[in-house]
Amino acid sequence: MTDLSDKPARSAPMKRRAAHACAALLGGGMIAGLATAATAAPDAAIAALIENKCGSCHEQRPDGTRPRLNAVRKSPEGWELTLHRMQQWHEVALTAEQQRTLVKYLSDTQGLAPTEAEPFRAVLERRPGHVEEIDDAELGTFCARCHTYARVGLQRRDADEWLKLVHTHVGQWPTLEYHAFSRDRDWWHVATTELPKRLAAKWPLNSAAWTEWQTHKPADLSGTWRVAGHRPGKGDYQGTLTVARIGDDRYSVRHHLVLQDGTVLDSEGEAVVYTGYEWRGSVKLDGQPVREVFRLSADGSRLEGRWFANDAVTGGDLVAVRSGKPQILAVQPGYLKAGQTTKLTVVGTDLKGNVDLGPGITVRKVESASADSVTVLAEATAAAGIGAHAVAVGSTRQADALVVYDKVAAVQVEPAYTVARVGGNGGPVPPVPAQFEAIGFLAGPDGKTGTADDVRIGVMPAAWSLADFDAEAAAMEDLKFGGKIDDTGLFTPGGAGPNPARIYSTNNAANLKVTAAVKDGAGTVEGTGQLIVTVQRWNDAPVR
Repeated sequence: MTDLSDKPARSAPMKRRAAHACAALLGGGMIAGLATAATAAPDAAIAALIENKCGSCHEQRPDGTRPRLNAVRKSPEGWELTLHRMQQWHEVALTAEQQRTLVKYLSDTQGLAPTEAEPFRAVLERRPGHVEEIDDAELGTFCARCHTYARVGLQRRDADEWLKLVHTHVGQWPTLEYHAFSRDRDWWHVATTELPKRLAAKWPLNSAAWTEWQTHKPADLSGTWRVAGHRPGKGDYQGTLTVARIGDDRYSVRHHLVLQDGTVLDSEGEAVVYTGYEWRGSVKLDGQPVREVFRLSADGSRLEGRWFANDAVTGGDLVAVRSGKPQILAVQPGYLKAGQTTKLTVVGTDLKGNVDLGPGITVRKVESASADSVTVLAEATAAAGIGAHAVAVGSTRQADALVVYDKVAAVQVEPAYTVARVGGNGGPVPPVPAQFEAIGFLAGPDGKTGTADDVRIGVMPAAWSLADFDAEAAAMEDLKFGGKIDDTGLFTPGGAGPNPARIYSTNNAANLKVTAAVKDGAGTVEGTGQLIVTVQRWNDAPVR
């Protein structure tokens, strides 16, 4: 979570303009029964904090609820945005600790059920190059032009409260009626009549999922967890996560991670669990500050998500499970070429017994074995079926854990489209890089590539190159000025600011084609992606 408590307040004229719409920030109306139960009994310190910081505008009713404040449910990042707006628009003075306390309380009592947040995890995890799937084109047109669809979908309101949010938008951004996709319709009529009802039907204030989740009892996460993951540009890793409880839903955490090349990364920090499942950690990994956005399973036995540095690009995926029962987390690497012998490591917990990689795959040698991992030399013979195989250690089995391939039919660059940002060069905002990987694929049963039945092989070593994306990019010499890509697929953009060496002395923005060339036997298979190099992001909200 970002600490926004020291941001300066807006000017008095801006505050006066915002006052007409200010009430919409914390919701409208009342949660019947649900919110009353959720907010009926804050402890004395929190109750006093809410009264002191919120009570002058949101006076407590006899039933314990507060107008506007008790009419919205949000993710932790959504509540952080709300408090930030209170500070900016109304000069509500909050220390960093007070802000953390309020975000925690509001997320716990007026948050989202796991199933409600699930469709938007990629945005919460800040996955680079993520392109949202908007399942309602009309809502996408109205609500996802200036920010992500997830920013709306990570909220729950009734129709009256969604209407108030529309009024807030008009009060703060009055030109939105004249945007493209606004001025071609009776925008005000639709936005104030049809849209709130549509939003309330799709993302209602009250839901069976939230009612059920409120009965959930949080688990104590203390103990040692087994970890497996992948860091783009660096490869697979495994290790341990040690968790110790230091307060209610607060934990000290220590990571010990080993990359596939043997590099060891250690970290220490703290984490908070919001709403019973939203893990947010802040650690120093190999001396660098890293944020963690994980989701916890309902039974408290599994963590999944992403960790990332300040640029949100540098990071990795993580899966962690509690030790104590046999399970397979990953096979690293997750593929094997027919006719070749490859070193494979099965990562898991409480592993015991012989390794079985499936019909036609022979374990030539067991190099090492423990309860947490087994490393073998394996060969796929001619009898091995091409495609995904189950892997077993003793009686512990994981379906589709290993892919056997005979040739790479296609290569895709991931992300296929992404953005890097210029920075540095004496300016206050550092550059934002882009990290690419080459993904090999098998053609599926239809024998064609680029169709739904293709089989993903995995991340493959590649030679990387850049080119101007089109004729306009070539005319602007984008390749010359945009930046450089290294042999791991990491793109570093050019410096910020006007560049006198360029046409019009423009900045180092660029439109580039990224090519990955994967060697496969005597041949090479290529895949391409698109990279936009653009200017700095000056306002980076918790939910973009």
